[in-house]
Amino acid sequence: MAERPAERTGQSEVARLARVSEATVSRVINRKSGVSTRTREAVEQAMAALNVSRRTEGELVLVVVPELANDVFTRLAERIEAELSPFGLHIVLSLAVPGSARERIFVESTMGAGIAGAVFLSASNTTARADHTAQRVLTERRVPFVNVNGGAGGAAAPTYSTDDRRAAELAVDHLHALGHRRIGMLAGPPGNLLADRRADGFRAALRKHGLDDEHPLLARQLFTVDGGRRGGAELIAGGATAIVAASDRMALGAASAASRCGLSVPRDLSVVGYDDSPFLDLTAPPLTTVRQPTETLGRHAAQALHLMITGRAVPGGEVLIDPELRIRGSTAACPAGRG
Repeated sequence: MAERPAERTGQSEVARLARVSEATVSRVINRKSGVSTRTREAVEQAMAALNVSRRTEGELVLVVVPELANDVFTRLAERIEAELSPFGLHIVLSLAVPGSARERIFVESTMGAGIAGAVFLSASNTTARADHTAQRVLTERRVPFVNVNGGAGGAAAPTYSTDDRRAAELAVDHLHALGHRRIGMLAGPPGNLLADRRADGFRAALRKHGLDDEHPLLARQLFTVDGGRRGGAELIAGGATAIVAASDRMALGAASAASRCGLSVPRDLSVVGYDDSPFLDLTAPPLTTVRQPTETLGRHAAQALHLMITGRAVPGGEVLIDPELRIRGSTAACPAGRG
């Protein structure tokens, strides 16, 4: 896209003040590689002094997602695009395993295109042994980024996350009120920040209700239907009358495990999911679940990133946003004599 005359005039003034070429100013404004940190800082100081801002029209924001099958990531991406598009910013999706070399390679390969910023959806910093190079590259190039549902390791970037501990507490509170005392949890794999938080919230909720949190009915599996089926069978064998799952897919797997054991949901086993996928009203029975606040998460992330792209400061650290329990037909009173 051709630069407008006013933009060229502003760049010329910045170039004179920073004592660099207009081409260098253009590379800094468009966040392209090939500029040293010292020169980039000099140009940005000159821009601030002359009140010259970066234009955003037609620029791209990289959104890194771990998968597309989970509707949560789709809803987040749609909200981020809706919030940024009025400012001329548009998203491009990168599918990358959280914290993996693939994530790093994609970020490095897009730097030359001059991306305006990035959003990591449950990506970097959510797993133990994660490769944090992708976010380091962005930091070194002074490309702003935000995290959604992630951001371990004390990252200074703004991070907006569902309060996963509160999510587990909501589910346990609901089941406890129905008379369940043998409550199990299907959590994600150990070392995953979000799974660990949900497991911690589960244990804290058990303690609050005076239940056994030293030897909890806790199964750690992948966030899949098969993981839910395996873990669900383990928890049922342990005597669980109710199961809190860390994803809707895991919850459906647990319901499948119950059926294989000759049990009926919710008569013999109550099940609570997590995410609030759009098809849950169509399951038999409809699945009680904890809904992630995707609209709020996406809005906060996009607004923060736009402020950063246009040179304004945004506080770092993590903001936790409350989830919401959606009660449907998969939970019921504890079977008589099994509480």
